Amino acid sequence: MTLTDAAAERVNELVENSDKPALGLRVGIKKGGCAGMEYAMDLVEEAKPGDDVIEDKGAKIFVDPSAVLFLLGTEMDFEVTKFRSGFVFKNPNEVSACGCGESVSLQAADLSVHARS
Repeated sequence: MTLTDAAAERVNELVENSDKPALGLRVGIKKGGCAGMEYAMDLVEEAKPGDDVIEDKGAKIFVDPSAVLFLLGTEMDFEVTKFRSGFVFKNPNEVSACGCGESVSLQAADLSVHARS
């Protein structure tokens, strides 16, 4: 998983402005939405056993162990448009997305492809 400059900047802003001491942002997936899965994010106060920790461009991302295979190869971005702002995921494991873009259908990454990279 990688971050764009905008995503790293936003993660660092969230950590710095947190009400409680935070180490970074946890990214995972959860069941929900019309396409079946949604990305989930929370500030991390303490690492959990099994977290995959990614440090990119000065930002720290903790990937939930149950989401690792679904997030391999994903680029996390942060965009601001006229009507919304938020994190956007460019995920090669995405099979489909709902019309509003809030939920996705994901498949586990093919580890044989990532092993050669």
